[in-house]
Amino acid sequence: MTDPVLAAFDAELRDTVRPSLDGGMFERAGRVIRCVSEDPDGWNGIEWSDVDESSADAVIAEQVAYFAGLGRSFEWKYYGHDRPADLPDRLRAAGLEPDEEEALMVASVADVPDTPAPDGVELRTVTSEAELALVRRVHEEVFGGDHTAVVASIRERMPTGAVAAVLAMAGDEPVSASRVDFHVGTRFASLWGGGTLPGWRGRGVYRAMVSHRARLAAERGYEYLRTDALPTSRPILERIGFRQLTTTTPYRSR
Repeated sequence: MTDPVLAAFDAELRDTVRPSLDGGMFERAGRVIRCVSEDPDGWNGIEWSDVDESSADAVIAEQVAYFAGLGRSFEWKYYGHDRPADLPDRLRAAGLEPDEEEALMVASVADVPDTPAPDGVELRTVTSEAELALVRRVHEEVFGGDHTAVVASIRERMPTGAVAAVLAMAGDEPVSASRVDFHVGTRFASLWGGGTLPGWRGRGVYRAMVSHRARLAAERGYEYLRTDALPTSRPILERIGFRQLTTTTPYRSR
């Protein structure tokens, strides 16, 4: 029997046409739901597919050719319950390479405990350009790379209420940053970008950030929080009410 929350996740966030997180739109193209970002550096990919053993190879080849024709790389977001069972093998055969597997984890907003920030740390919902600059600074220190595009997307969507960014501040110094995306018309809000500076890990900052974002989601009437968790954060999330529904692996074009 299909887990009812997983079924809701598929119906509300995957097998549907909705705005993308960077201001574009998902579109239904035959047997897939795909996104072509308005920003050349944005997310391009396949979020949902309805394929079987007889159709999968042709559909994969069609999407590879489509994105190649646009001159864009793309990601096929594979979930562990997707069909056919050998879809990962077919994606690899088409030249797509798997990235690290993550756990799709979901919690009821009401079940996430109210966890205060540790002593000396203040959690702050971002409202200013100066605070957005601090979000970028933390992300680049924690994850590496250039996070200009990520912050630009947050800046563009903040006035609509579609996203909230959160900072953890120790005095004047940012020590952690994250965001929560609110999927309008669904019961789900998504947690992304939780990164804490090495010297502040293990002190409860991450748990407090999750709790803070759960309260923001509750204020807006959302029922579920979802996140794609690496092994490092999975045990923490399980202790505060999250459970794993399935796995997810991005398959990327070269």
